[in-house]
Amino acid sequence: MVELYREALTHLKKGDTLLYPSDTIWGLGCDARNEKAVEKILSIKQRPQNKAFIVLISKIEQLSEYLIEVPEIAWNLVEFAEKPLTVIYPKGKNLAPNLMGPDGSVAIRLVKDEFCKGLVHRMERAIVSTSANISGQPSPTQFSDIDQSIIDNVDFILKNPKGENLNAQPSQIVKIGMYGEFEFIRK
Repeated sequence: MVELYREALTHLKKGDTLLYPSDTIWGLGCDARNEKAVEKILSIKQRPQNKAFIVLISKIEQLSEYLIEVPEIAWNLVEFAEKPLTVIYPKGKNLAPNLMGPDGSVAIRLVKDEFCKGLVHRMERAIVSTSANISGQPSPTQFSDIDQSIIDNVDFILKNPKGENLNAQPSQIVKIGMYGEFEFIRK
């Protein structure tokens, strides 16, 4: 399996973009610390710059690396989520500035899918995850649903050896405040 990730990791580490099967749907990704790579994804998606992206981590301990403070409720919420759960936290750090919301918030998901987790774990840092679609279009669950302009403009395509049809759904999204208050944005 390591061989499968090798070329994708080479591209990610040099600042390139990636089209890959995330833990939910087909996604576009890059190194979450690389501002130019994030800018390229915004361009590929034709997405407004004021809209933040999700980042993926492979282990819960990484929350402390990317958040100024981890609200206490987050530890259990993230660790015990049965379905993919993206959490919007109040203040991010150590990430590309254009990756976060205008208020400094950041959306992070702990990956549990083994294929995607293998990629994020080997990268040894957070990876951007945004749906592989033109902004406003449906999110692709099958490779064949991806707009040709996206395929043509990414630097590398990583395919899952189990197949190209994910038949998955976007993650649930919850927003957490510093004092434990929360609201579901997408269920």
